[in-house]
Amino acid sequence: MSRLTPSFAMKKIAVYAALAGTTALFGSNAQAGVPIERWQLPNGAQVYMAATDALPIVDVQIDFDAGSRRDPPAQAGLAGATAGMVEKGVRAEGCPPSAARKANSPAQGEGCRVPALDQNQLGEAWADLGAEFDVGASADRMSFTLRSLADPALLAKAVALAAREIGEPSFPEDVWQRERERLSAAIRESNTKPGTIASRTFGRDVYGGHPYGDDATEATLAAISTADMRARYAQTILPCRAKLTVVGAVTRAQADRIATDLLARLPATNGACPALPPVAEVPPLARAVTERIPFDSAQAHVLIGQPGYARRSPDHFALTLGNYILGGGGFVSRLTDEVREKRGLAYSVYSGFSPGLHAGAFRVGFQTRPDQADEAVKVAQDVLAKFVAEGPTEAELKAAKDNLIGGFPLLMDSNRKLLGNVANIAWNDLPLDYLDTWTAKMNAVTVADIKAAFARTLQPQKMVTVVVGGAEPSPKN
Repeated sequence: MSRLTPSFAMKKIAVYAALAGTTALFGSNAQAGVPIERWQLPNGAQVYMAATDALPIVDVQIDFDAGSRRDPPAQAGLAGATAGMVEKGVRAEGCPPSAARKANSPAQGEGCRVPALDQNQLGEAWADLGAEFDVGASADRMSFTLRSLADPALLAKAVALAAREIGEPSFPEDVWQRERERLSAAIRESNTKPGTIASRTFGRDVYGGHPYGDDATEATLAAISTADMRARYAQTILPCRAKLTVVGAVTRAQADRIATDLLARLPATNGACPALPPVAEVPPLARAVTERIPFDSAQAHVLIGQPGYARRSPDHFALTLGNYILGGGGFVSRLTDEVREKRGLAYSVYSGFSPGLHAGAFRVGFQTRPDQADEAVKVAQDVLAKFVAEGPTEAELKAAKDNLIGGFPLLMDSNRKLLGNVANIAWNDLPLDYLDTWTAKMNAVTVADIKAAFARTLQPQKMVTVVVGGAEPSPKN
């Protein structure tokens, strides 16, 4: 394996990645039994490892508390923009004084020990290694992911290149100017769609000023500079704040070396980890809010909901099962039966929670003809209110458990899926045996548990209802 050429390695990892999506390689219950180890590096980073030799692939995810919940309102979109710009170039290093001022420019830095790399050069370098590196930001975290063959020579080179991107992004000004215009154009185009208007209005009303409800706009993007990105990155992306997950064909010693090397170019904090400012919790809704926004479209877009729950809630399993019965189970859910099957008011209808570090939104969503939107909204609200008041039946609960528990192995039938599950354990400080006890905890949920959890979490009489579509708006109440 150590003599693989880069081009051949690229083909091999593509083949292995395709195979990794099949249960034949992992077996129906294999991943639930994969032990998870956890330890702390001297720099304060938390490392989680799940070793499996089903495929000669290593997947890594590094999460930092640097998501959009930390964006200033006037700079909504800063986290996403920063994450996107990390992949646009890396600084030169080891520069003589005469070149130091130019070393941040990918086109310059002559005489430096290691030259700068621009976006195209980075892409070529990753292609040569047959590896993948990505950066993204969600509401709560900024995540770096690396995938490489486990071949020691290729893996070491992939880790070294990823470490440069993590530790030495250049944030080139000219690239940001182009990216900002591209993002602004995408926002302008998105704003012509009723679904975007509904989602933005819903988020604003549900979250009541909490950053979970903020969206990037042309104005907020215009307020973001590369200097802002560098400052944000320096404040939040520190080794002591990293939660690093390693999955695949590795030993603990190898995982420890990978984790250490990936974070080696970030600033050291010498044992002290500066505290980040606290983020307020999502405020509860004081009253029901209804917004009807006129839009010339064939379908009205409807969203109904309120703040839900934070992932740390002990009601997670009861709410997950209950939501499957209410509207998360597709054609077997109550909402589909009442809204679609019995009345033909919508082609599809769903409900869902989005728990995070704070109370992510619960929502019911569907599209319907504008002239029947009022009827569809009332039916959905009635189904929701009845479910919260009465809970599910024993038969519904058994069917939900059979489906969710039966499908559990499919949530971990590849390296990438296992990575996501272990990273979820790391991020939310869940027990290391979480995957092993998941089935038992699901089985332990009762009808009474679901009824009580929904009563604690949802108040149907205090929900936001947004309808985008139709000609005549009604006043916000």
